[in-house]
Amino acid sequence: MHGRFVRRSLDLRNWEAANRLAREWEVNGPENTVSMRDAISRYLKDAEARKLKEGSLRKYRQSVKDLEMFGSRPLRSITVEDLRLVRESWAISGTTMLKRLEMIKAFFRFCVDSGWLQSNPAKAIKPPVVKRSATLPFSDDEFKKILDAVEEYPQRHPQSPPEAKKKLRAFIVLMRYSGLRISDACTLRKDRVKDGKLFVYPHKTTDIPVWMPLPKLVLHALAECESRSEFYFYTGNGKVKTWTTEWEERFKKVCVIAGLPKGHSHMLRDSFAVDLLSKGVPLETVAVLLGNSLKVAERHYAPWVKSRQISLEAAVAKIW
Repeated sequence: MHGRFVRRSLDLRNWEAANRLAREWEVNGPENTVSMRDAISRYLKDAEARKLKEGSLRKYRQSVKDLEMFGSRPLRSITVEDLRLVRESWAISGTTMLKRLEMIKAFFRFCVDSGWLQSNPAKAIKPPVVKRSATLPFSDDEFKKILDAVEEYPQRHPQSPPEAKKKLRAFIVLMRYSGLRISDACTLRKDRVKDGKLFVYPHKTTDIPVWMPLPKLVLHALAECESRSEFYFYTGNGKVKTWTTEWEERFKKVCVIAGLPKGHSHMLRDSFAVDLLSKGVPLETVAVLLGNSLKVAERHYAPWVKSRQISLEAAVAKIW
């Protein structure tokens, strides 16, 4: 090959993949063939160079973890059947499988864009059929029960610090009336609340900052949070994931007291979005406030868009 004898194991069991690899060696030479291990390493380094958040980087690492089993196998030797076997080994829910499969497709798309592959083998892997449940926000009555449960929290959990009740109330009303993710809420800096407004940074779609007015009850609750830290609910020490988990657990305890054992913090974010949509706020505006793309917002909140419901009712009314 290229004037010299090559003696090397192909590390393959598939005859078609072996022939494809041999043809690639004839064109580029064995030394220019990218292995799966190298491709994964360069993919993760590229993600780090893009200055992604630690949470996003963790998802990237998790998504390619199952591909590490291919080790030093040449990237071009990976077949559709290989990836089907990887998918069959997943003991996860349909929704999680769907997301992981999308991440694997993104990895091979990166490889194609880098010129290491001619086509994306993951594109042939069909996604699972997932029935998405409707977004269920807290009703006004349920939210009132949650606020009442905050008052009972110190009696139910006497080991909690004295300021726990005030911080819990502030944390809950902040998420309900701002739509912040729990990780963003627990690391909220005090300087982002100014003149009765919250300085919001949409994370996924644009870098344009947005000011969001906050209700007086939220401003009052935040003002009562006594802390020397530059944050409302975070000391600045420790991992954000750890603090997020702790605040999630506290909120779940409040939900149990309120008689809502299935309640979780994301329902506060959903309540914010659904409340706006039910009052006629355009989905595009809600997507910006949530920091989501329009496509993601539509996937989760389309049934709650008031203007669409009005159009549907009007269309049916014309028939009668």
